Amino acid sequence: MSQELLKKATQTSMKTDLPKFEVGDTVEVSVRIIEGDKERLQMFGGVVIRISGHGISETFTVRRIVNKQGVERTFPLHSPKVADVKVLRGGRTRRAKLYFLRDRVGKATRLKQVARQKKAANPEA
Repeated sequence: MSQELLKKATQTSMKTDLPKFEVGDTVEVSVRIIEGDKERLQMFGGVVIRISGHGISETFTVRRIVNKQGVERTFPLHSPKVADVKVLRGGRTRRAKLYFLRDRVGKATRLKQVARQKKAANPEA
């Protein structure tokens, strides 16, 4: 009985309008920042190096280079603080976790670009 209640509670909190992205994709995440009584959106863009968990507890880690220093940030996918995730470009990888990018700098961090096909809005046409 309690598992059913837990499942119903998590289903109401899960987002349904998220784009499909994979490890290796370059994304831009809009995060809600609250400063005093004002709220603003802050962008954090980079390469997705990890996706873990499932359901309501799914998280993803984005890595970027700022002032020659690597910065990684882990976001809960279904958090209300994450306003939007925009996929800028797809990247082809052969691994599930891209931790090897931590040891690389400059052009060595580039991944092969792949164009992913978007699903058609009207499959009959």
